[in-house]
Amino acid sequence: MDWNPSAFLPLIVGMPLLGGIINGLFGKRFSRQMVYFIANTAVLTSFLLAVMGFFALRQATVANPDAAFRTELFHWIAAGNYSFDMAFLLDPLSSVMIMVVTGVGFLVHLYSTTYMHEDPGYARYFAYLNLFIFSMLMLVLGKNLAMLFIGWEGVGACSYLLIGFWFKDMDKAEAGQKAFVVNRIGDIGFVVAIFLLLAYGNGSVDYDNLKMLFSDQVHTLAHAPTITLICLLLFVGAAGKSAQIPLYVWLPDAMAGPTPVSALIHAATMVTAGVYMIARLNFLFALSPHAMTVVMMVGALTAVMAASIGLVQNDIKKVLAYSTVSQLGYMFIAVGAGAFAAGVFHLFTHAFFKACLFLGAGAVIHAMHHEQDIRNMGGLRKKLPKVHATFLIACIAIAGLPPLAGFFSKDAILAETLAFHPETEKLEKYFEPGFERQAEAQVATEALSKGKTLGDIDKKDIDKKSAELKKDYIESIHGLGLFRKIAFGLGLMAALMTAFYMFRLYFMTFTGEYRGDKHTWDHAHDSPWPMASALIILAFLSVVGGWLGMPFHHGEWNKFFLWLEPVLSRGKELVHGHLEPAMEYGLMAGSTLVAALGVGLAWALYNGGTSDKAPQIAKASGPIYGLLLNKYWVDELYFAAIIKPLRAVSQLLFQLVDRFLVDALMVRGPGLILLGLSNVGRVVQNGEVQAYLVGLIVGVAALAWYFI
Repeated sequence: MDWNPSAFLPLIVGMPLLGGIINGLFGKRFSRQMVYFIANTAVLTSFLLAVMGFFALRQATVANPDAAFRTELFHWIAAGNYSFDMAFLLDPLSSVMIMVVTGVGFLVHLYSTTYMHEDPGYARYFAYLNLFIFSMLMLVLGKNLAMLFIGWEGVGACSYLLIGFWFKDMDKAEAGQKAFVVNRIGDIGFVVAIFLLLAYGNGSVDYDNLKMLFSDQVHTLAHAPTITLICLLLFVGAAGKSAQIPLYVWLPDAMAGPTPVSALIHAATMVTAGVYMIARLNFLFALSPHAMTVVMMVGALTAVMAASIGLVQNDIKKVLAYSTVSQLGYMFIAVGAGAFAAGVFHLFTHAFFKACLFLGAGAVIHAMHHEQDIRNMGGLRKKLPKVHATFLIACIAIAGLPPLAGFFSKDAILAETLAFHPETEKLEKYFEPGFERQAEAQVATEALSKGKTLGDIDKKDIDKKSAELKKDYIESIHGLGLFRKIAFGLGLMAALMTAFYMFRLYFMTFTGEYRGDKHTWDHAHDSPWPMASALIILAFLSVVGGWLGMPFHHGEWNKFFLWLEPVLSRGKELVHGHLEPAMEYGLMAGSTLVAALGVGLAWALYNGGTSDKAPQIAKASGPIYGLLLNKYWVDELYFAAIIKPLRAVSQLLFQLVDRFLVDALMVRGPGLILLGLSNVGRVVQNGEVQAYLVGLIVGVAALAWYFI
């Protein structure tokens, strides 16, 4: 197969853009079927081209493992030393991402043709969906950080439009605003990091150039604090987009949008952007173990916190929303631990079972006439057999039970979090030139400060200082190993809670007797074929998707990890170790038992839909249950500590600056002065001859008095 996909990379990105423009401009004049055809065809074409590109790249890597396809369209910005190209890159990492984005995106589009059929804004909806896919493809196919940032901001804008799609409802409009504002907070860190990289990289943020730049051990070790700062700022941006503590609060409120939107945002697109960005820049993050430890621990804390909130939620979409936040925390545990391939693997499998769960929840809501409270459900497996079967498969997958997809990816993360055996000799050899250069600089500085000359420096002093620097660095690396054990424990705890709350959701929704309105039950029906086919495909992928990552040890069978190896190898080189196969399989067995325990607890408490034990446990837990039910009062805390004071200051500035200084003094003030002067003139110029004569006499008298 000699097909070269380089020329078609712009087409992969451009087809959804074209569909979005056509439906956005002319969709109101088209029939529903025409709108559906344009939107679905655009994304399906991108998906087929993405698959063809994957197979072409796969063939190319047989001869050259580092093969990649690049397309440079034109120089976008060129100013002095700074330059940005409009260019695309198809390598193993981006090939996986574009297939996930377009594949799951097409299923969401197909599902939406039924779900949104009665909505009068269907053309606007599908235009937004197409633009969302376009933005995400720009993000993952861009060859530099500038193009990634275009897509980054594009998905942010589209998420605002889609979350607040029903903008006449003020709550939904505010949810869209919240997502937009919180993401902008994270983007501040991201933008500053890009500026620092521009300065550091002599005006280029091209991935190839950055990878080459940061391969210089002497240069990078000398700038270690700057690299750590850049990594932490990049993580601030990732935390906003991928909903990590403390910027996760927008994601649960994103449920205000149509359910297919929730599936698209939560499963395969926007929320995975932060994970993708760190994996893409693995060669940079690997140079800052301290920054990676921060990433790992924030991910672990997010995973546990979100999972604990999900234990008690009663809105079917809110349970899944906090589940997404928790699973994203898992991905950050992986990339923070240096297991970049495991993090991308969980991103890959999570796209399937989480999209299946959200679309299944949408089918339930659709059948239940927009009822979302699981306390008013039950027994729906009788009415919705197809939805029930696919939802159960996705629940098993996300719980981490074998042999479904989540089992492989989640346990890969847990195992590789412990795979930390720093090879001291390799680290010393790798950074040896950097330690010597730093030692020379420090010894020279000390000598000059004491009034000595550079000729007075003894080589032994440099060697001694180099040995001290080397020892301090190695000790700091070994000291971070404790945090990996903590992250592993938190990840295992999150896995237990995930299995429990997902099967609590399943049992309360599909088993036992129906607890809601009889009229709703009588009119409930299973999903039509566009919705059902999307669910069946995603359920199938939730079963087989994880088989690409078996077994866990890095042997010939682990096709997924081997495929990503050329892109992630440098990042993995310094921060990633290996476990013995026996230990890995032991961890697999242990995590399976933990997941089974969570399912068993859910079965004991909620099998049949309701239980007397659950309210008793909630009552016995006292304030803990209230803490979880109220989501740790984080939103209330943010409102009291940040939003309310900012609104007060804004109102003060509005009254003082805008109304008084600008409106009153600068705008209305001159007009009022002129109006007053004109009133004085109007008294004199009244059209009466007698008044003019008096004025003339007074004026002449005044002049005479002045001169005499």
